[in-house]
Amino acid sequence: MKVLVTGATGLVGNELVDLLLQNGISVNYLSTSKSKLVSESNYKGFYWNINSGEIDKNAFDEVEVIIHLAGATVAKRWTKFYKEEIINSRTLSTRLLYQTLAKNQNQVKHIISASAIGIYPSSLNEIYAETDKSVDDSFLGEVVVKWEEEVTKFERLNIMVSKVRIGLVLAKNGGALQEMSTPIKLGIGSGFGTGKQYQSWIHIHDLATIFYFIVSNKLSGIYNAVSPYPVTNNELTKSIAKVLNKTYFFPNVPKFMMKLVLGEMHQILFSSQNVSARKILDKGFQFKYASLEKALQNLLK
Repeated sequence: MKVLVTGATGLVGNELVDLLLQNGISVNYLSTSKSKLVSESNYKGFYWNINSGEIDKNAFDEVEVIIHLAGATVAKRWTKFYKEEIINSRTLSTRLLYQTLAKNQNQVKHIISASAIGIYPSSLNEIYAETDKSVDDSFLGEVVVKWEEEVTKFERLNIMVSKVRIGLVLAKNGGALQEMSTPIKLGIGSGFGTGKQYQSWIHIHDLATIFYFIVSNKLSGIYNAVSPYPVTNNELTKSIAKVLNKTYFFPNVPKFMMKLVLGEMHQILFSSQNVSARKILDKGFQFKYASLEKALQNLLK
């Protein structure tokens, strides 16, 4: 089997590509950087430019499945200009894939797109499943709705569609865990706001494995990619400190302070989403790092 991956050189993409190659799946990937293009027997890069609509159609040769991870990071100050980039990097890239497939012969049967649990309204009480239709009244909620609407269009081409709503990704070499653990290592770590907000997290290995599981089992529909055991912000911060053997005594950072520092982006730190992994578990998926302590031991030791 051959899979086309967008966002292949990013944090999640690197992990996923390694997993696919280990399991004998050939990978084509699209990159906006010509310097990142390589050509090996089972791993080949192709250029695309989302803004100009340029794409190398050879990227689709013999491809049966597309895994679409491309999208600008949300962990950067949300200026008006950058908010447009966050949305366009997701919607325009998805639209370019769709238009290319619609106009050219191909063998694509399945598209699996990244999405985000940011679509669910912030709540300290609700537990969200994939069937929930309510949408968070925030910029992130807007982003995910527009993103998923573009992905749904592939059904018009008789291509099976899957959407993976990703939680807080914990990884060794970047992402949120690195940002959270740095001040804790310096002895100045603390939670945010009340610290009671839920953070539905996932180990990067389990996230990559969920994508592979959906490919292997030809699963369609929406799937939450989160550990079965979400934690509060206080629990997450204290667990990191415990694994690092660091004292934890600083008071939580007030919301107004982070709003001054980060602007609108502070919502990421204070939003609460308790998200269920029941659907993917019911399909037979098994998490390697279901518990937070096991995940942190693996990533921080």
